[in-house]
Amino acid sequence: MSQPSQRTLVLLKPDTVRRGLVGEVIGRIEAKAGWRIVEMDLRTIERPVLEQHYAEHEGRPFYEPLVEFMASGPSVAMIVEGERVIEGIRALAGPTDPIAAAPGSIRGDHATIVRENLIHASDSEESAEREIKLFFPEVS
Repeated sequence: MSQPSQRTLVLLKPDTVRRGLVGEVIGRIEAKAGWRIVEMDLRTIERPVLEQHYAEHEGRPFYEPLVEFMASGPSVAMIVEGERVIEGIRALAGPTDPIAAAPGSIRGDHATIVRENLIHASDSEESAEREIKLFFPEVS
């Protein structure tokens, strides 16, 4: 029995764009049967959006360097939908610490630094809904 379709926010961070890995990551997402990119935009994310997005981390030592990194260049923001897409994209991305990420995952294959770990994906349906509204307010 199939699960209902979900939507998630995916950000390909400035390091992904700088390193020319956007096509590689999008290809991995598109290769999954039943997943599709329904919105996509290349943009430099403004600080107020980043501050809202990372608000739960404010005051932690990594917060300011993370916000600065995320504002340092263009990112690709996407809405991806499909069956179990929230869990699936997070598995495809691998753990936040790229050294702990298994080969075959995006981070395991291409990243070494926790802050510059190529990709963000919503961690729950609630986060996905909030993050989609933040990055794509025109989409209902």
